[in-house]
Amino acid sequence: MKQLQCIACVVSLLTPVVSLHAAEASSPLIASIEKVVLRRGRDGSGPTWFHPRACMVPGASGPLTFMTLQTITGSDYFGPVHWMTSHDLGRTWTEPQPVAALGRVKQPNGAEEGVCDVVPQWHPQTKTVLALGHNVFYSGPKFSRDQPPRWPVYAVWKDGRWGQRRKLEWNDPRGAYIYSNNCGQRVLLSNGDILLAFTHGPTKTQPRSVSSVICGFDGETLSVKQVGDEIQHDKGRGLLEPSLTQFGGKFLLTLRAEDDHGYVSASEDGLKWTPKQSWTWDDGEPLTMSTTQQHWLPHSEALWLVYTRKDASNVNVIRWRSPLWMAQVDPKTLRLRRSTERVVLPLVGDGVKDPDRVAIMGNFHPINVSPDESWVTVGEWQPRNGIKGDLLLARIRWAKPNKLAP
Repeated sequence: MKQLQCIACVVSLLTPVVSLHAAEASSPLIASIEKVVLRRGRDGSGPTWFHPRACMVPGASGPLTFMTLQTITGSDYFGPVHWMTSHDLGRTWTEPQPVAALGRVKQPNGAEEGVCDVVPQWHPQTKTVLALGHNVFYSGPKFSRDQPPRWPVYAVWKDGRWGQRRKLEWNDPRGAYIYSNNCGQRVLLSNGDILLAFTHGPTKTQPRSVSSVICGFDGETLSVKQVGDEIQHDKGRGLLEPSLTQFGGKFLLTLRAEDDHGYVSASEDGLKWTPKQSWTWDDGEPLTMSTTQQHWLPHSEALWLVYTRKDASNVNVIRWRSPLWMAQVDPKTLRLRRSTERVVLPLVGDGVKDPDRVAIMGNFHPINVSPDESWVTVGEWQPRNGIKGDLLLARIRWAKPNKLAP
């Protein structure tokens, strides 16, 4: 495959693009943040890539960065899943190639079943990459509003080859209509099992709950072994897109919701969870979030949350999905330390007077790539400007080595 040279552009994150009460106070852990354009799409020179998520694959000649991604041409309308790799920590990349196992499948009624929201993860015990997403149905050139039951779909990559498309089975009536770990961060346990979380619902109209599950994985088949507490929420569609991490001897779960909040919960064993609490600043003031996801970025000396939220600078941006922020989590209170908040990827344009030209960034993914560097990857798009957007990477360089890096 051909190598693609990244287009890098360093962006100063100390300019006052945010409100005063959310000033970008420097953290002693962060040395710098650099914005990198991996592929151009905002100018119309190429397709708009979305859902970029990466993992690190060890190798004798150095680590391989492995990324899955797919195009977007409309609201929730995604092309087939692709993959690309880098041997130099993201400076050059192979051309995106389709993953045949995660492509479109024609249905008897004329619809197509696709796959989206894929997250790859290296599984060292089996020396494989597990790429887990979920199925989605399209009717012609658009997202089908009459979605049939859905579930997790995965494929396994090993030694340069992809295995077949598989379904993660969960025969529980609570997931009769939908169960999914879409866009979710998972925790690899020491014995090779995988802790993940399902958002699930028995019907299309009932609000979804979240339950953690421990899965066994033998390098080919992913299977549910244990199911944890059910966390419920009665607003909107309930709780969505759960992400997990492990930090300070505990498991932590962050949850998307549809009541202008995001939620967090903690567990000693990954199965029994404390009552969920909304994300707030350290003084107790809640963050205002609009049905969007949050993800974890762990450093050995601090845990960070990456998120979007309402701010004076983005008041008219759809769901306030730009800029991307990060802040340290207080592991005792599970609140965010306001003084540590930084912009990860800035809002480009005027989010108050001219929001139509602002590219939103709601589906992002953090990853630790080395002791000195972590990334946040995202595909931006402009809903009112032809779905155009760039494929972006934020390089977060640490002032102190991250011992949690691969």
